[in-house]
Amino acid sequence: MSKTNNTNSRIADNKKAAFNYFFEERFEAGMVLHGWEVKALREGKVQLTDGYVLVKNGELYLMGCQINPLKTASTHVSPDAARIKKLLMKKDEIKRLIGKVEQKGYTLVPINLHWKNGLAKCDIALAKGKAEHDKRDVIKDREGKREVERAMKVHNR
Repeated sequence: MSKTNNTNSRIADNKKAAFNYFFEERFEAGMVLHGWEVKALREGKVQLTDGYVLVKNGELYLMGCQINPLKTASTHVSPDAARIKKLLMKKDEIKRLIGKVEQKGYTLVPINLHWKNGLAKCDIALAKGKAEHDKRDVIKDREGKREVERAMKVHNR
């Protein structure tokens, strides 16, 4: 077993989600994966930016998450990079999330994928979409911080 499998380490982050949404609550969910997907996750061959969580028949599914198969994948398996993955949570948590999602403006967004005790986990957030002016404020703040850091760097020379 590799070190990354035993420790709690990140596999992938969804940086776009923090820019587009305000996070209300965070949850951790297990994932139903095929063997080739686990191997690809160990190699970091995953893209989470277009991912979202869909509620269907009282269950949660991760959609839009791309897990790219390794070149050395088995010959008897036909990997699908955009396969829908089922998320595992306790029933009462799922019911509570469904109640919140049905309220206006709430959505479920995957934040990151990580290892926890050798198992792949997905952090999801109950989120509300940001308005355009909120996004502009975030960009302004980021640029302001960069300018201050540049000024401090020049000043310290």
